[in-house]
Amino acid sequence: MILVTGGAGFIGANFVLDWLSAANPLQNERVVNLAKLTYAGNLENLNPLQGDARHTFVQGDIGDFELIAQLLAQHQPRAIVNFAAESHVDRSIHGPEDFIQTNVVGTLRLLEATRAYWSALPEPQKSAFRFLHVSTDEVYGSLAPTDPAFSETHRYEPNSPYSASKAASDHLVRAWHHTYGLPVLTTNCSNNYGPLHFPEKLIPLMIVNALAGKPLPIYGDGLQIRDWLYVKDHCSAIRRVLEAGRLGETYNVGGWNEKPNIEIVHTVCELLDGLRPKADGSSYKTQITTVKDRPGHDRRYAIDARKLESELGWKPAETFETGIRKTVQWYLENPEWVAHVQSGAYREWVSKQYTAGSTAVT
Repeated sequence: MILVTGGAGFIGANFVLDWLSAANPLQNERVVNLAKLTYAGNLENLNPLQGDARHTFVQGDIGDFELIAQLLAQHQPRAIVNFAAESHVDRSIHGPEDFIQTNVVGTLRLLEATRAYWSALPEPQKSAFRFLHVSTDEVYGSLAPTDPAFSETHRYEPNSPYSASKAASDHLVRAWHHTYGLPVLTTNCSNNYGPLHFPEKLIPLMIVNALAGKPLPIYGDGLQIRDWLYVKDHCSAIRRVLEAGRLGETYNVGGWNEKPNIEIVHTVCELLDGLRPKADGSSYKTQITTVKDRPGHDRRYAIDARKLESELGWKPAETFETGIRKTVQWYLENPEWVAHVQSGAYREWVSKQYTAGSTAVT
């Protein structure tokens, strides 16, 4: 069996669902799923697994050393996949301490509990064990328009409390390998999108706001560039790295889809215009507004995923065009999920972040 941390969040839940799906040859391998269930963790993401004996959910914190040690002793996993993290840049600007506690202190305690468990394993289980740490391209900082994409050897230059906390966690994972021999793997991914994405991030926020007739807020000029990765492609990449990645190595995971934010929003609007046209015949683009840019907003991210392709034979299955259409259709087909995650606290946050000083743009 494997232990997945943060498996009720966006990427973690997609990973657990995919791991236990018919598409995965390891579908009968049990998953123990540990999640803290903060605002973005949602048990509804795991509804398809209700009654499935292969899936065990445990509510808890990766910073709880005793709980982690207990779970490891009880379930004896062959691998740990660590998704657990505070991950929203805007929230890290307003409240950085939560990010330090989860992403740095939590990772430290998870590593220490894992090291104690792994050290006591007999062979061949000890040699076969893996700890896979899921991280982000934001640890590398920001790129100029003509700079080459981030490679695995790019210097770390985090620019937000979120990316700084994830950079620290990456360094801890590396150090536990080189100092203690812990068999680790690290993946650094580009911006994910797809089903189950909490609607504070760009793509789901645009879909949800558009359908509700609300403004579609764009930071600054909207020309910030990101590389977009369909979440299920990310899940398949993690499975491949877990299966065959070289110990101690980092693998960048990207979708080869560099696009400015304003283009992403226009694409979402055009898809909605076709799939759910407005009663008055106008385009959803008329709802686009601009808001003041956030502090320290990185201008461009881009991932060079050639190492993952050349060493492990992985490439994304989705183009941006196919992935974004699947994403918009999922939100149209799952209005109850959207309604349930939009709590009062969520509405308060969106209002605080995006309403003040907005102006219309099309």
